[in-house]
Amino acid sequence: MEETKIVYGTEDLLTSLCNSVTRVLGIATQTKVHYSAMVQRITKVGLKPDIGCFVLFDGGFTGLVVLNFAAETAMEIYSRYMLHMGMPKSELASSHTSDEVSNILGELMNQIVGDFTGKVRRELQTNITQNQPKMLVLTKQVMLSVDTPLDRPEMRRVSFYTEKSNVFYLELAIDRTEFVRLYEFDANEIPDPDALLAFEQENQAAEAAPAVVEAEDNDELLRSLGM
Repeated sequence: MEETKIVYGTEDLLTSLCNSVTRVLGIATQTKVHYSAMVQRITKVGLKPDIGCFVLFDGGFTGLVVLNFAAETAMEIYSRYMLHMGMPKSELASSHTSDEVSNILGELMNQIVGDFTGKVRRELQTNITQNQPKMLVLTKQVMLSVDTPLDRPEMRRVSFYTEKSNVFYLELAIDRTEFVRLYEFDANEIPDPDALLAFEQENQAAEAAPAVVEAEDNDELLRSLGM
């Protein structure tokens, strides 16, 4: 019984979220992103220059996730992502204030939190939902508070480093919670995104094939009628 009562707390949730950040950004930019082994306990979370992004989640537990990027960091992540997607370097946005940069970082933030909520469902057997990320270009710091009151709030800040040693920060505000495992269970493995993409393409091809056959049948019918 003692072996099964494994406690999963705030630091474990934070580590899982940090791993989602490095996983999603690593795949999106095809570069190495890592985070500090040291975490800061903070008393407030906020958006900081030059670009700040935040997402609220609710359900099994409530929290707020913030990512703060300096201009150089934002441009590195944006340009690496777009070049990996096949965009010519000449067509990239030239400034971090461009809407395109904010949109891409917002989409990556959405993927990060989506990856995290998926792990929460599999590994903690509870459900949380997220809102759409909000992305702001800032010149001053803006403090945030979670809409749903937190009874025992815990706040953390983690430093992340890109391949070019540019820094960005993740801040997490969450109600203090612990998950205790009552019995053994198998958490599903994270699906391979490439395999999922190939599977989806096969499904689309399979759906398109009957339409082609049906068109050929219609042509044959029209010819038999002399049309």
